[in-house]
Amino acid sequence: MDTIEIKETQLLINFELKNKTYAKRHIFVYITTIFLLVTSLSAYGQISADSALKSLKEGNIRFVNQKSSHPNQDIARLKEVETGQKPFAIIVGCSDSRVPSEIIFDQGLGDLFIIRTAGQVSSYASWGSIEFANAVLGSKLIVVLGHTKCGAVSAACKLPDVPGHIITLINAIKPAADIAVKMKGDTIDNAVKVNVALQVKQLKSLEPILTKAIKNGNLKVVGAVYNLSSGIVEFLPENYLELIKN
Repeated sequence: MDTIEIKETQLLINFELKNKTYAKRHIFVYITTIFLLVTSLSAYGQISADSALKSLKEGNIRFVNQKSSHPNQDIARLKEVETGQKPFAIIVGCSDSRVPSEIIFDQGLGDLFIIRTAGQVSSYASWGSIEFANAVLGSKLIVVLGHTKCGAVSAACKLPDVPGHIITLINAIKPAADIAVKMKGDTIDNAVKVNVALQVKQLKSLEPILTKAIKNGNLKVVGAVYNLSSGIVEFLPENYLELIKN
């Protein structure tokens, strides 16, 4: 076999190997997609958004009245959720250590799917996590949970000189601060609520998964603010942004 034939044979082998690898990747993607679709279809058997919201509100009342029942926090529940999870609500909250969702809503293991960042600022990784919880795990309720005296919101209102990537948080919250300074009352308190409302609006517009789920009645997105002093979670009106314009 001469040199040209050897090179042609080697090229053919390389081409076939690449094609096999390419095909394997496509088969893997196809199987994964089918799995997620099948899982998501069964996932929507979860409790309704209204029922989920009712459970959170009742849990917060128990917490505020110092009558928390601490549900789903025993060894039996630990074993129950070992092989899978079906959280009934998604909480997009602040990283602040004073706002632990399972405690203030009196819930337990496997009940809540929680994404936390300072000022509950969300971007691609957070959005993907939220979409996963809705489309695959079947959670039909998203609560964007801000809180009073939020340091990230305060920073966005005061614009201090900050190091590193902290500025990305401030920039994300700045639109809320710009609206709040024009409102009557405490600027930071108002900015906390506006920030939550803008984040709710953002999540409602995320395509294609969340917008489709909302349209089909498989998702509800609401905003709320936790009061550090009283422990009470105040849920904002759905039309909050419209109300503050008047």
